[in-house]
Amino acid sequence: MTPMVDVFPPAQPPARSRTRTWAVVAAACTGQFLVVLDVSVVNVALPSMRTGLGLSGPGLQWVVNAYSIAFAGFMLLGGRAADIYGRKRMFLTGLALFTAASLAGGLAQEGWQLLAARAGQGLGAAVLSPATLTILTAAVPEGPARSRAIGTWMAVGAGGGAAGGLIGGVLTDLLSWRWVLLINVPVGVLVIAGAAVWLAEGRAGDRRRVDLPGAVLVTAGLATTAYGIVQTEAAGWAAASTLVPLLGGLGLLAVFVLVEARTAAPLMPLRVLGVRAVSAANVSMLLLGSATFGMWYFMTVYAQNVLGYTPLEAGFALVPSSAAVFIGAKAAPALMARAGAKPLAVAGTLVAAAGFGWQSTMSVHGSYLTAVCLPGVLMMAGAGLASTPLATLATSGAAPADAGLVSGLVNTSRTMGGALGLAVLSTVAAARTAGSTEAAEITAGYATAFRTSAVVLVCGAAMMLLWLPGRRDGRTGRPGTRAGGRPGKEPTPTALHSPEG
Repeated sequence: MTPMVDVFPPAQPPARSRTRTWAVVAAACTGQFLVVLDVSVVNVALPSMRTGLGLSGPGLQWVVNAYSIAFAGFMLLGGRAADIYGRKRMFLTGLALFTAASLAGGLAQEGWQLLAARAGQGLGAAVLSPATLTILTAAVPEGPARSRAIGTWMAVGAGGGAAGGLIGGVLTDLLSWRWVLLINVPVGVLVIAGAAVWLAEGRAGDRRRVDLPGAVLVTAGLATTAYGIVQTEAAGWAAASTLVPLLGGLGLLAVFVLVEARTAAPLMPLRVLGVRAVSAANVSMLLLGSATFGMWYFMTVYAQNVLGYTPLEAGFALVPSSAAVFIGAKAAPALMARAGAKPLAVAGTLVAAAGFGWQSTMSVHGSYLTAVCLPGVLMMAGAGLASTPLATLATSGAAPADAGLVSGLVNTSRTMGGALGLAVLSTVAAARTAGSTEAAEITAGYATAFRTSAVVLVCGAAMMLLWLPGRRDGRTGRPGTRAGGRPGKEPTPTALHSPEG
């Protein structure tokens, strides 16, 4: 097995080592929080951005889409770059780019400047996000400690997406829309300074060059596919402006697979997808993201457009849901130790499905408790419970040399699933509403979207039951699958993560 440089110096007193470990966990989680936060934090600030910069309707939509497309398109490349050039180096590079782009966006005077800055944020996030998970898994030995660390990472990331509406509403109301971007600058500077001190470099020991043809193909394919997805909301699925980029992106991804099968040093070795834990967990993560990501959008617009909440009130209304996803992800490691990763992933998905089913009974005059709070808590608690075991399964199934790549795959699956799911669910809701502006029809459209998500989650739970690796060891939660995808005894944590491995 290719040797791997440890993230921390081996000869450290235990207390010092623990301090360094949790410093790494804190840095990785803060970076992930910023990345996920900026997917949603701008939503409530969009009207103010439109007024301040004179953006058109399509231009306003691209404030969100420019970030998402760059994020999804470059993430796989960012994950492999972390393996080759060093996890600390890519962490600092991505965070620096993200912070600089946030500053540029907050100071933008023209609409195009804001859009360019949002794309820059997405590129920085694509480099940063895979490095956060890779640094974390390299720093914490496999077993209960790593499960807890991944649970914290998942909880903080989910909390970033959940808190976006609340944080954006507070900053926009009290300061201005510019602060939804500028707030990243002081936080980014502090994390860069801390990471520069506390992180030691770690890489997979492989300094080969990046597979440039593969990098171009997969980035162009994912970005083009993501562009086609976001076009569906405005143009529909049958329009040429949707079908051309969708089919073109899928074609580029097919060519990418052919190139990777033939090249000597591929960006994404296809053997990685042959590992059952990796492939099954990533498909499961894609389905989970596709069904749950749109919850924040639909709940926010339902609260404002139907129930009459202000943006700030809508943000506060979703605080229990934000807390639920955090608590679910934090509780997952302890539950994994008792039940195993696969049963917990299936159970969490079914809990989320129950919440989405409950939410689909929403009405025009629904009360906060039964139409927003309790269904939201159930939806997000289930999502938190399911996400942590899926991420743990995916990363535990990878060889150290592929850790960054698999981390990128996990994030790509979740991001692309969310983008695809939101586009599909928006189309479903619009088809039911049929252009009506009546509150009852709008509510019926949202209810149909939630009902569709519930069906996707039930199907996803069935797929997980059949495809995910079997019950994991009660203490570590490792799947009974070798790194090469064959059933058998899992390599020990020492074999996976020590220099001798």
